[in-house]
Amino acid sequence: MDWYRLEDVAKEGDLVELYALKHTRFIFNLRKGEVFQSHRGMFRHDDLIGKPWGSQVKSHLGKPFLLLQPSLSDVLLEIPRVTQVIYPKEVGFILINMGIGPGKQVLEAGTGSGGLTAALAYSVGAEGHVTSYDARADIQKVAYENLKRLGLDVRVTLKLRDIREGFDEKNQDAVFLDVQNPHDYIYQVRGSLRAGGFFGCILPTANQVIRLLPVLREAHFGFIEICEILLRYYKAEAERFRPVDRMVAHTGFLVFSRLVNLPYDDEKASENPREIGDESVDQVLE
Repeated sequence: MDWYRLEDVAKEGDLVELYALKHTRFIFNLRKGEVFQSHRGMFRHDDLIGKPWGSQVKSHLGKPFLLLQPSLSDVLLEIPRVTQVIYPKEVGFILINMGIGPGKQVLEAGTGSGGLTAALAYSVGAEGHVTSYDARADIQKVAYENLKRLGLDVRVTLKLRDIREGFDEKNQDAVFLDVQNPHDYIYQVRGSLRAGGFFGCILPTANQVIRLLPVLREAHFGFIEICEILLRYYKAEAERFRPVDRMVAHTGFLVFSRLVNLPYDDEKASENPREIGDESVDQVLE
């Protein structure tokens, strides 16, 4: 059952969010005959099935909640995890910057707990597909359960393999790496990405970015961009409008690029691969 179905009321199998004071939230699937328990009281699933979205519901202790459909951001932050997840602030930018949309064919390496995998699968729609590689079976099992819970498993193929051996897929629209050493796999990416396709990765440290850049240029990747996303929330109170006490600052460097075919001197490039890249793109466009 897809959690993102456009229905007016909650139905069996739906993923629901019970939202209470102080941003307390609980996300779970509705199952007939089951009971949800929390420190704020108990809910019978049968009592929630058929309720309109946005309704106020109360636990057996009389504690009020709102019955909502969780957003993609809520889902990504609340999924069971065994690895660090990519935050929604990065996920949204990744999807837009890499042109991920309906019908796209996307490769991912570093499945982890399946957070980004779920976002990719949600974005490519029923006509697209995501193939995700990881070297650890125990981690991919968690990812599969998370995808199945969201009804997105049919849009994803999980493969257990060290990507040093390469990818099976060719002519992919986009490839994203969430691995420690992406510089070791750029030629594998090149072999699976269509001309003009999008490449992206996330790295926690500057040293990793510095090692990646010359390899990207050597492998004919251009339009290289590097950024980090800092997210600051503000108090939604007219008389106390100011930043909240904490903010989500640096969680990783995002590196984006596109596979292009540039005319250049092979001998010169082998001596100094740093000269291949955006400067060469600019020369072609002059």
